Amino acid sequence: MLFRVPLFLSLLFSAAIFGFFYAWVCSTMWGLDQTPPEVAIQAMNAMNRSVRNAVFAPAFFGTPLVLVVTAAWVWVSGRRAAAMWLVAAVLVYLLGAFVPTVMINVPMNQALMLTDLSQPTQVLAEIWTAYSSTWQISNIARTVASGVALLLVGAALLPATARGPNTEL
Repeated sequence: MLFRVPLFLSLLFSAAIFGFFYAWVCSTMWGLDQTPPEVAIQAMNAMNRSVRNAVFAPAFFGTPLVLVVTAAWVWVSGRRAAAMWLVAAVLVYLLGAFVPTVMINVPMNQALMLTDLSQPTQVLAEIWTAYSSTWQISNIARTVASGVALLLVGAALLPATARGPNTEL
């Protein structure tokens, strides 16, 4: 029974980060794109400052840790197939969501913070359009990667919770 706890935590953490990235894809950025550029820049900067919090950190930083611990637990328990699904999930998340966030989105966010909002609206519109389009492409990639990681965790649940010879929970 204790075996299921880390699996369900892996599922929860993976779902939380997928949902976070997904919300940006289907609402936040589209809404910002429909506002005046100075408002979009101010709002994005405010969101980027506020996202550094105790609610977001466990989902973003904790997901790979929970996945690794769960993979190890599952491996040691003899459920090798499930462990491999979890290893795949952590690799997909790290390479497809975590690294791009650190290497692309965060530097873009930091650069946007330096935008002088006293510039003419046309200049701010050009800055926002360039930022938003590039940021959204990276975010779609993060969303897909974290969604695939979530599916891989789901796939790990199947062999890990199967009942049969040598698979008793």
